[in-house]
Amino acid sequence: MAARIMILNGPNLNFLGIREPHIYGSTTLKEIEDSCQALAGQLGVSISFHQSNMEGELVGLIQSAHGKADAIIMNPAGYSFTSIALIDALKIFEGVKIEVHISNIHARDELHRHSITSSASTAVICGLGPYGYLAAMLAVVQRLGQLPETIPPALHGLAAAGKA
Repeated sequence: MAARIMILNGPNLNFLGIREPHIYGSTTLKEIEDSCQALAGQLGVSISFHQSNMEGELVGLIQSAHGKADAIIMNPAGYSFTSIALIDALKIFEGVKIEVHISNIHARDELHRHSITSSASTAVICGLGPYGYLAAMLAVVQRLGQLPETIPPALHGLAAAGKA
């Protein structure tokens, strides 16, 4: 069965491409979604892509993934630094959970340096810009043991080494 990945985006990410381009670049959330959809087709996985500015809606989406998704990729955005509710919801989900940040949060100001939601994640990717979403998708498929043969052999070698 093809992997099912839910991709969640938190507050203000609907303004990517406009909001602080010196930090987040000029790529829009729609362009990120299109890239994720294209990669999903190449990987043979299905994705659902969501954005919300409301914490409760994100919690509801995480809860809805129970039994319907194999993995969650989430950019919690501003909620990374404040949301106990997201941590608790993520802890309920038993699949792979990868947190993504477009910027390198560790090189930012004190307020944006420590993600509390990372504690409920399987892995964290930050500082790769929009490519971080694609890296997360590849990591999910590798963790689920579903890397297709069309992926370059060097990446399969890493996948095999990672299982040791």
